[in-house]
Amino acid sequence: MSDILAIGELGRATDTKVETIRYYERIGLLAAPLRTSGNYRAYDRAHLNRLSFIRRSRDLGFSLEQVRALLDLADQKDRPCEAVDEIARVHLAEVERKIADLAALREELRDMVRQCGHGAVRDCRIIEALSPPVETATSPD
Repeated sequence: MSDILAIGELGRATDTKVETIRYYERIGLLAAPLRTSGNYRAYDRAHLNRLSFIRRSRDLGFSLEQVRALLDLADQKDRPCEAVDEIARVHLAEVERKIADLAALREELRDMVRQCGHGAVRDCRIIEALSPPVETATSPD
């Protein structure tokens, strides 16, 4: 790998789309690179490392705000890491809540599928479970 990367090379090296790289630059997660004499972006090793950090964080499900906070903290090497730990703990709690929600969803879907009688759609328990309750008309007194 050369010391200077074009945007496409940076994208391939980090498995990131060119538009995503430009977006990260626009929102300030990735510093704008120097430009070549032909006005092309010229990324260096620091850009590659930072974008790799962003990608890994995003792959782990951290929000853009959390990534921004983690990057800010990563730039302060001598600072205690309690703030980093707190961001990770909050994210872990979010992930665990989502897993619990998905487990409940899985059970509900399993119940619906188990109740399927494989008859006509008009008698389908899945369609019935997904449909809103039928309101009964009431006559005025």
